[in-house]
Parts: sequence; structure tokens; C-alpha cells
Amino acid sequence: MNDMAITSVVDLLNQWDRVGADYVLTFLLVFAVVFGILTATNILGKNKGVHVIIAMVIGLMSLKFGMATAFFSEVFPRTAVAIAVILVIVILTAVFVPKEHWGGWAIGLYSLGGVAFIFVMFNSFSALSWFGSNWWGDWGGLLIGALLIIGVIIAVAVSGNESNPNVTPKTPSFGPHYGS
Repeated sequence: MNDMAITSVVDLLNQWDRVGADYVLTFLLVFAVVFGILTATNILGKNKGVHVIIAMVIGLMSLKFGMATAFFSEVFPRTAVAIAVILVIVILTAVFVPKEHWGGWAIGLYSLGGVAFIFVMFNSFSALSWFGSNWWGDWGGLLIGALLIIGVIIAVAVSGNESNPNVTPKTPSFGPHYGS
């Protein structure tokens, strides 16, 4: 059988990997982001020809040492996993949490997104050996604990009800009260 025959999506992706598609994708991503920023901000005027040249130069220079390609190869799979985890939590929240409580859950989901961002970045940097120490192993637990405590404090502070002095507090009911 021919070594280059494509019989599955995995074969197609492997063939693209052999011909350097990761460099093409990295260039396209950097070019598109830089061009979009230059066009949206008009920081260098409205001449799109200048924007194209600058975006092309930055895109090509990002490929020079392979750092951008290696970083993208590490960060985007981890980002996909983080998005999948958050998406599952959003779906379960939508199914099991009443709509009137979604506001409080949104703060938690934003916080979870921030923590996921930190994990993705630290793990991507660590995989590329951009950290020269065992910092995450030494201080990771303390950082997570501090973030959780700060998150709880923010959640309590934001979700507090304003008390109305004209309303008497109700005793909570935990089901039918027989014989009363």
C-alpha cells in the first residue's frame, strides 16, 4: 500500500504534519491577528497595504526560530480540553440550576475560566521548558488555595442580599409539617 495514501482523518493530519502545515497555520494565525488589530485600530493609518506588509513580516518573523509554532502546538490542545471541561459545567449548570440562580453561577464560571487560563499557560510553558525551576510544584497548591479563598470571598460579597428592615424573616421550610 502506498505510504502517502489517505484512508482516515488521522492519515490526512499526519500528512499535513510531514509537509509543515503547522508553520502555515501559525503564519496565518499571526498574520490574521496582527492585520485585524492594525485594521481595527488604524494606529498606522488606513492604508491596508501597509497593514498587510507589517502583518506579513510579523507572521514570517514568528516562524524564524519555531518558538511560536511550538507554543501553539502546546497551548491549543490544552485550551481545547479546558474549553470542553467548562462547556460540560455550563451544560450541567443549565440543566440542574434554576434560571434565577444563574447569575451567581456565572461569576463562578468566569473564575473557573481564569483558573483554566492559568493552568493552560503554566502547563504550556512548562512543557516547553520555559520555566527553569519547579515553581508550580512548590507553590501550585498554595496558589490554588489562595485563589479559592479569594473566589469564595468575592462570591459571598457579590451575592449578599440587601436586607429590608420592614420584612420579617421567614423560617425555612424543609417539607410538609404534619400535625401543625
